[in-house]
Amino acid sequence: MTKLTRLLKWILKAAVFFALFAFALNNQQDATVHLLFGRQWRAPMTLIVLTAFALGMVVGVLGMLPGWWSRRAARRQAAAQPDARAPMDDTLAPPPHGV
Repeated sequence: MTKLTRLLKWILKAAVFFALFAFALNNQQDATVHLLFGRQWRAPMTLIVLTAFALGMVVGVLGMLPGWWSRRAARRQAAAQPDARAPMDDTLAPPPHGV
């Protein structure tokens, strides 16, 4: 069963790769991106789409960094402090229910 799922994963990856490759081959004509102050950037459509994707990934990672840092700092702080919830002595624990 695992060999079948591994084969299906590779077939899916190959299908996605060939679809993107066909997209790149079909969009080789130049396109113009109009920037600020009358500036223009002329490049193949595939390069423009790839650049937009890469910039989106960078912005997404930069947006997630503060959350990663705060979680990492919270883990460090929790590891530095002893666990206050655990009782130090068994005599402090309440008796079992019904006794």
